[in-house]
Amino acid sequence: MQILQILRSEGRAKVNELVRRFNTSAVTIRSDLNELDQRGLVQRSHGGAVIQDTVFRESPIHERIKSQSKEKQRIGAMAATLVREGETIILDSGTTALEVARNLKNIPHIQVITNGVNIAAELLNSRNTQIIMMGGTVRNDSASIVGRATEDMLEQFSADKLFLCGAGCDPDFGVSGTNLEETMANRAMLRAAREIIVVADASKFSKRSMSLIASFSEVDIVISDVSLQPEVQERIRSFGCKLILV
Repeated sequence: MQILQILRSEGRAKVNELVRRFNTSAVTIRSDLNELDQRGLVQRSHGGAVIQDTVFRESPIHERIKSQSKEKQRIGAMAATLVREGETIILDSGTTALEVARNLKNIPHIQVITNGVNIAAELLNSRNTQIIMMGGTVRNDSASIVGRATEDMLEQFSADKLFLCGAGCDPDFGVSGTNLEETMANRAMLRAAREIIVVADASKFSKRSMSLIASFSEVDIVISDVSLQPEVQERIRSFGCKLILV
């Protein structure tokens, strides 16, 4: 993971540079680079590796809110129709989850568990909604709360549904995230929820990020937009997921 972070920061790295940095053997570094290459996270080059263009890297939240905004609005509206009166749901901190939150305000007596600061703020004036906010460390880039305290708190809950965004949604790799602490919080959400619903626009598919959150075999429903490629649709359905396109 440290090697991957270096590559994400610098774009490329040589074996001899990594040997000096980690004070280990070239054999070990080459083995690590080969493993990252096999997972599709980097591309091996002569004497080192470069970052894969298909590896999704995190953008600041104000940029992500603007990206694919129409598609996210449609996905959020559809996702909210799956929530029933009195249910307890989990929303992660993604920008598509924010669109889900915007469509929940008229559903009576629901409880929303979230680690998203802006999601909690969006629901603050909803009289129908009880908000349960996670404790922990705030990540400014994502307006999310992460850390061991977040994970421990999530272990105390049981929810009907989780709406999971993720940064990359590669059918072969799974739903993945750009930040390890964020990913660990997402995994705790998976353990707390009885139904897993991925909400992601088509631009996120066939992209991988650094850290795996869940394989598609763990997902019950995927909500995406109508521009999702037919071959990707087929792969998602092959895992037994219900696919909804809006």
